[in-house]
Amino acid sequence: MHSPGAAAAERAERRWAWIVGGIIFLLVAMMVVTGLHWAAMPPSRVETIDPLTLHMQGEFVESNLGTAVDAQGKVTVRLVAQQYSFTPQCLVVPADTPVTFRATATDVVHGFVVGKTNANVMLIPGFVSTFTARFPQVGEQLMPCHEYCGVGHEGMWARVQVVDANEFMRSAEAGRTLSCVSR
Repeated sequence: MHSPGAAAAERAERRWAWIVGGIIFLLVAMMVVTGLHWAAMPPSRVETIDPLTLHMQGEFVESNLGTAVDAQGKVTVRLVAQQYSFTPQCLVVPADTPVTFRATATDVVHGFVVGKTNANVMLIPGFVSTFTARFPQVGEQLMPCHEYCGVGHEGMWARVQVVDANEFMRSAEAGRTLSCVSR
């Protein structure tokens, strides 16, 4: 025989058990739905590209890689990651100017982070990753791959040369693609 207080406590505990169970079910359902959604779409503006032919035509041919300024003055960096290098190996960007990165991978998932900036992205074969960053100070920053991509992963990195914006614009006036790697 239970006392009336024990029966009330048991009902309250049972009610809380159902509430907690419902919350756990809701959280698990959210994780499953989100996981399936991100497995189908990478966390970037979804733009697809054929990783087998990207080097033959379009914006990711080798002569188009690096930093360029369009007619409106917008600065865009294009780069390709493949085991175990970035092309180009060294990028030139203007200081304190919005720079749009457009990048992809040819073989496996890669990623990069640029020094002490907010530039941090995953590169997934078949997709173009796009983001914009600013580089407040002139100088050189390292850009390592931060997604394990195989046995040579630790040697996969590039450099970002941040130069004075006026100097950069003088160099870019010819409408050519810039990089600090000699061609």
